[in-house]
Parts: sequence; C-alpha cells; structure tokens
Amino acid sequence: MRTEIHINSGTQNGPVITFPILEKLKTQTLIPSGKMITDSEKMTFVYLVDEEEQYGQLHFEQAVWPLLVESIKLHKDPVITYNENTILLNGFIEELTMLIYNIEGNNNYGEAFSSAVESAFEEILKSTI
Repeated sequence: MRTEIHINSGTQNGPVITFPILEKLKTQTLIPSGKMITDSEKMTFVYLVDEEEQYGQLHFEQAVWPLLVESIKLHKDPVITYNENTILLNGFIEELTMLIYNIEGNNNYGEAFSSAVESAFEEILKSTI
C-alpha cells in the first residue's frame, strides 16, 4: 500500500521554497528517496518517499510548477512541511531537471503532458543551467 499526497500550494521565502502538506498524515516518518518519476495521466511530477512500512508519493501538481522552475533557478532543493516536521527533498533539483530534459519533445509521456512541461519549463529548457 502506498500513500499518495497531492501538493498544490507552496511558498517562497528568499531562496527557500516550501511545500506544505495540509492533510494529516498517518505516519510521522517521511524519508526522502532522492528519486522522482512522473504520472503523466495525473499531469504530476512525483517525488518518492519511504514511510515506516510502505512508500509514499508526493505528487506536484501543475499549480506549483512555477515554484519548481524557481527551485531549479535557485539550484536549491525544496522542503516539505507536515505534522510539525520540515524535510529537505534531497536530489529533487537534479531529478526534476533530468526529467524535464527527457520529456522535452518526447511524446512517450503523452502529448498533453509533454506540451504542458515544455510550456511551464520553457525558461529552463532554453537556458544553459
């Protein structure tokens, strides 16, 4: 069994980007995996976390993609907050950057998802970061 958490809001305070998990979680332990995948059907980037006896998925919805762009530009992994905990999502920027370059022009992710990613991350894809 896995926990699926959808993240659709976040804040930026200087170089720190924070994504709050507003729902109460059953677990007190989320351990960052440093790995990301996509869910092209749900149009989300998915960061994998380990929990006490299962794994979880943090689904970053399109509403927060502008903050993902800012994270890449800052070269700084974001944090999540939940149940009074703050956790750094290590490896986030490296994984996300690799994914967006892999998605560019690649309709294996589905044309709608590929187009949305290319549009949202256009500034990154055109830069030499």
